[in-house]
Amino acid sequence: MKRLQYHFEPRCGWMNDPNGLVYFNGQYHAFFQHFPYAPQWGPMHWGHAMSQDLIHWRELPVALRPDQVYENDGGCFSGSAVSLGDQLYLFYTSVSRHLGQTQSMAYSGDGLHFTKCAANPILPACPVNSGEPRGNRDFRDPKVTYIQGRYYMVCGTGVDGVGKVLLFTTDDLVHWEYLGVLFSGGPEGSDHFYGTVIECPDFFYLDGHYVLMFSKMGSLYSATHFVIGDFDGEHFTPQQHVELEEGPDFYAPQTLLAPDGRRLMIGWMYHWGKPLPQGAYSAGALSLARELSIEQGRLHARPVREAACLLTEASPFVRVSGRTLTIESPACGHILSHELPAGTPLQILEDTKTIEVFTADGTWNATAWLE
Repeated sequence: MKRLQYHFEPRCGWMNDPNGLVYFNGQYHAFFQHFPYAPQWGPMHWGHAMSQDLIHWRELPVALRPDQVYENDGGCFSGSAVSLGDQLYLFYTSVSRHLGQTQSMAYSGDGLHFTKCAANPILPACPVNSGEPRGNRDFRDPKVTYIQGRYYMVCGTGVDGVGKVLLFTTDDLVHWEYLGVLFSGGPEGSDHFYGTVIECPDFFYLDGHYVLMFSKMGSLYSATHFVIGDFDGEHFTPQQHVELEEGPDFYAPQTLLAPDGRRLMIGWMYHWGKPLPQGAYSAGALSLARELSIEQGRLHARPVREAACLLTEASPFVRVSGRTLTIESPACGHILSHELPAGTPLQILEDTKTIEVFTADGTWNATAWLE
């Protein structure tokens, strides 16, 4: 089977969401949802890869395995990583038959071997009730970010059929205080209905603004959403809703800070329900990293500068007719069409079985698996 040249994909097994994206000990680390024994969903582990240039990745041994009682019904779901001093901390959703989805933490001094916190789960229950007899069982994907002198955590959940993002803060990375609902989607049928549960939220400061990023379940196209607004330390006031990334193979992105201060974003390149090619021994990959910026009040995402020498202006899989851009492949046929201003310059990264198309101004991107 063909292997990707400029993207990370596991040697074998299933992968989905990038988890802890972090720069630690002079290397970029990418953890990811992983079932190492077959190219399909199974009890979740945290896979681990490392890179110096965000293009070439080296796969490392599995970082987290579901070996605790609070992980006995699904394993170690998505989360994030924090580098603090000489320690690396992983925050993840632990799933058990008794407690459901809870938040746990592990730590490491070398970035390779991890010890799970004795106080796990550090968040043993969702603080908002969905009205179910056993409480809210959808409570996941902790993303921890340092914002203006404090550590904050956002988690995704849903209440009464509406997706929400919850906000927590801490002084020690172990004991977390619930601050309230940071963001709520609208009811079904509204312009801002983001599904019954919001997944994989990320909240960060960027170029004088605050950005909330999250994913909408069950959506192949425009599954990733961005909301720009103000934040006073407890409350987020949305001002602009943005759709920047188009599918069908871009989901659950997460950001990290590069050592030079750039805010980088990497997503899961694949999608649920995609049929595997015959003989495939792995499924899923990481997207190319994007550099995020806000310019004149508008959010931009451009290919990471380390990939500049790999980009082209055209591809046999991309056709532009007037204002209509179309991506198609012999294996998949028509993949997507999108309207752009006539003459829009493009930057394209074509790999052995994937393609990513970027407008040169960074205002629209598309990601597709070509097989």
